[in-house]
Formats: sequence, C-alpha cells, structure tokens
Amino acid sequence: MDYKQYIANKIKIENVGAEEIMSAIALPPNSDMGDYALPCFKFAKILRKSPVAIAEELKNNFATDDVISEVSAVNGYLNFKVNKSGLADSVLNRILNEGDSYGSSREGAGKTICIDYSSVNIAKPFHIGHLSTTVIGGALYKIYKFLGYNVVGINHLGDYGTQFGKLISAYKRWGDREEVQKGGIHAINDLYVRFNTEADEKMESEAREYFRLIESGDKEANELFEWFKELTLEYVNQIYKKLNITFDSYAGERFYTDKMQPIIDELKAKNLLKESEGAQIVDLEPYGMSPCLILRSDGASLYATRDLAAAVYRKNTYDFYKCLYVVAYQQNLHFKQVFKVLELMGKEWAKDLVHVAYGMVSLEDGAMSTRKGKVVWLEDVINKCIEKASAIINEKNPDLVNKEETANLVGIGAVIFGALYNNKIKDIVFSYDKVLSFEGETSVYVQYTCARANSVLSKREGGYKIPQNYSPNAQESEVIKALAAFPATVEDAAEKYEPSCVARYAVDLAQKFNKFYIECKILTAEGDAADFRLCLTKATLVTLKNALTLLGIGVPEKM
Repeated sequence: MDYKQYIANKIKIENVGAEEIMSAIALPPNSDMGDYALPCFKFAKILRKSPVAIAEELKNNFATDDVISEVSAVNGYLNFKVNKSGLADSVLNRILNEGDSYGSSREGAGKTICIDYSSVNIAKPFHIGHLSTTVIGGALYKIYKFLGYNVVGINHLGDYGTQFGKLISAYKRWGDREEVQKGGIHAINDLYVRFNTEADEKMESEAREYFRLIESGDKEANELFEWFKELTLEYVNQIYKKLNITFDSYAGERFYTDKMQPIIDELKAKNLLKESEGAQIVDLEPYGMSPCLILRSDGASLYATRDLAAAVYRKNTYDFYKCLYVVAYQQNLHFKQVFKVLELMGKEWAKDLVHVAYGMVSLEDGAMSTRKGKVVWLEDVINKCIEKASAIINEKNPDLVNKEETANLVGIGAVIFGALYNNKIKDIVFSYDKVLSFEGETSVYVQYTCARANSVLSKREGGYKIPQNYSPNAQESEVIKALAAFPATVEDAAEKYEPSCVARYAVDLAQKFNKFYIECKILTAEGDAADFRLCLTKATLVTLKNALTLLGIGVPEKM
C-alpha cells in the first residue's frame, strides 16, 4: 500500500488536490511523533488560517481506521501513526511477492527519456573526471527503466575537432603502427601529450590541415581517425562493462556534421541569426545571457551548433518526454543558451531539455589536464580498489569461495558508490584514501549487510511465512518503515535526477537492519517472532539488492 497516497486521498483541503497533498507528506524527524507528517504551513495562505488551526481542523475531520490508527496535530503539523501490524503485513507481502521488481512502477509507460552521458573523447583514456557523468547517467538510466520509461542512453562521443589533426600529425611524426596497436589508447594519448608539449606554429598549422583533410573525406586521414576511434571504443567498453554501463547510441559530434545546416537555415529564416565581428550569433542579451555563437568568423561550427542539431535530431527520432544532459556544471551557461535558442526557434519541447549538472573531480594538488598528462586514470582507481578489496578478503575470510569475483564486486562498487553517495552538484577532490575507504557510509557496508542477511537465511532449515496480526517491536518497525519508503525513494531520485537518494537510502536501511540484527534474536527466536524476523531479513536483502542494482553495484552472497 502507498500510505502517502492513502492519507492524501482522505484529506480534503479546499483548492488543493490530492497529488499536492501527497507530495507534501514527509517522514517526521522523530518516529515518536508518528510515521508520516503533513506540514500545514503551505496551506495557510490559501485557507487564510494559521498552520496550527489548519492542522487541528484536519485532525478533527480525519477518521482513523485499520490503516491509520492515530492522528495528532502538533505546532502546525498533522502527524499520522500507521497500524504497525497492518503496515508490516502489507510491506512484507509486497516485497516477498514482487522480489527484484519491488520499487518499480509503470509510471513511465509510453514515455521516452533520452540521457546524454559519459560522452568520452576519441583517442583519450578514461580519467577519474569521467566517473561522475558515467555513473550518474548510468544510474539514472536504470532508475527510469525501473519506473517503466523507454530509456535511450546516448554516448555523445567527442569525435570532432582539430585535436584529431594534432593526433594524426603526431602519429605520422613519431608513431609506429604496431606499437600503437599494442599500446592502444595510452599509446595514442602519449602521442597527443607529446604534440602539445613540442608543438610550434608549423606543427599547429599541419594539424589544422590534417583536420581539414578529415572533414573533406581524405581516405588516409579518415582511415587513421577510424582506427583511433576503434582503439578508443575497445578500451572504454571494457570500463563500461566493469561499471555496468550500457548505451543505445554512440552518435557523437561528427554524426551531426550534415545536420547543422538546416538549423542554421532555420535560424536565418526566423531572423534569429545576426552578424557580430564576422561571426554569426543569436543575441541573448535581452534574456540576461551572452550571445550564443553559432558560426565563427571562418565559418566553422561550434559546440552549440552541434548541440542544437543533436536536440532536434533526438526529438525527431525518439519523440522524447525529456532529454537529459549529464554534464559538469561548468557548462551551465552553454546549456542555458542552447535551450533558449531552441525556445526562440519555436520548439515547444525545449522545456523538456534538462541539464543534469554535477560537480568536478580534481586531484588534491590541482585540476586535471589530458594535454599535460596530469591525470588519474579511472582504470587504475578501479584496479586499486579491487586489489585492496582482495587484500581485506584474504585477511578476514581467507577460505571464502569466489574470492576474485567478490573482490571485483566490492572494489568496483566502492568506486561507483563513492561518486553517487553525495549530492551530485558537489565538487570532489579526488583522494585515494577516501575512494579506497571500506568503512562508514560505503557500498561495502551495504554489501556486507546483504551478506549478513544471506548468512542468516542460509542457516534456517525449513520454510517460514509472514505471521498474521503480528505486532512488531520498535526495532522491527523502524526496518518496516524504511522498507516501505523504497518505492517513493526511487520516484524521488527520478524526479530530482539524483541517484544519491537511492545510495543514502541503502545506507539508512542497512543501518536500521543492523541495529535490529544486534538487538533482536532471529534464528533463536520462537513462533511468530522467528517467522516474522526471517521474513523481515529476506525483505531487507531483496530491497538492498534492488537499491544497489539501480546504482550499478553487484552484491556478493558472502563476504
């Protein structure tokens, strides 16, 4: 049962719908106050009454029943206590019946959401700065799928620009095909870094010429470019596989080369394109923004030009309900400009474009730069986490079966969870000590809780069932309420584009379960208490697995 919906449907407030009431219902900070609370402050202006008076009036008109056992009005809050026996029965039945689909819904049925994320650059290795966009986008992809949406994951490859001319120039000067093939992406990157270190004006001019040859269809230049692209995708797909990331489209910047002119023509036809110092712009000063540059003075396109073409293409191809761009907050202005230009072009769907901004990742001694070679490779972070996990497992449980598989699940989970646990907009100063920490609010803690639950369930001989009319104690009730909150948590994460909602939920549920585990006997309990606690343990395991799966994190059976 959705208790928030149930409560909202029973409350009548003039000129306020049930959906608005439901969205306002929250969990009280202190469970002694109640299981749910409705703050009445937002209704004061509508009803022209004090929140205290509104809460008291609503309490008097709310009839308690076998679902809501008690209602109280305290300082402008309307507090509800749920029939604990009924809640426990409802929640456990739902989880144990639905299993790995618990928390899912069909709210997105018939709607498509496009998510532009990761968007790696061809010929550049995956560094730690790519982690956030990749795992945030990957988690949102899974969350929306879980809620019934048709989701299109798009890797908008960085495969356009003079850097590819630089790479060809570097390869023809210093490269060896056999060595580059063997060294893969890192050999390519070494050539790129060397070019930027040694380049003079002659080499820069040569690079621009090679890029022109790529654009004009030169056979040799394009064969080299495609080879670099092949080596890049071969490399990044290995990392995507480890991180449980999938894409449905790899249409990058180059894909839109022949799709920009219609956009430029439309801007001209609608008198939106203006000349400024030889360049072509859309004036956004009336809207509090600097001009959106469409074409440079030499006629070359820019990121905005290609993003405009990409947005129109995605709408025409997928008819999306929303199109998300998981890109660092440094691009806030860029996306505001692109979205505004589309709005000025008369694209009503411009309102459905969302920039999901996130904070940057940097080294402790400064920002990263691929051009200078000062980076932390993501593969190195993953491998170090796996090595550390393996060492801990060997120390704590040397006889564990499938140690290598478990170390992979734990190490990779730590990397993903580390990027998803905090609010996505926060900057991260990368530190091995933090990333490799296996204590505190981490995926390792949640995974260990799952292993603990598995261990308990494996020791029970015979079946167990949900007892009728069982009245849970305080620790059991806390776990039940946390379990009941999972579907709403998933919806909240989708609404806010914030996977950290699910990550924090997983830690909170694990903490409540572990408190219950310590304070309540499970295997040595008797009668209904034994059955109930085993069902509660199974439901917790199912829900934690579902939460971690949405984040792209696997769960070992034993640790």
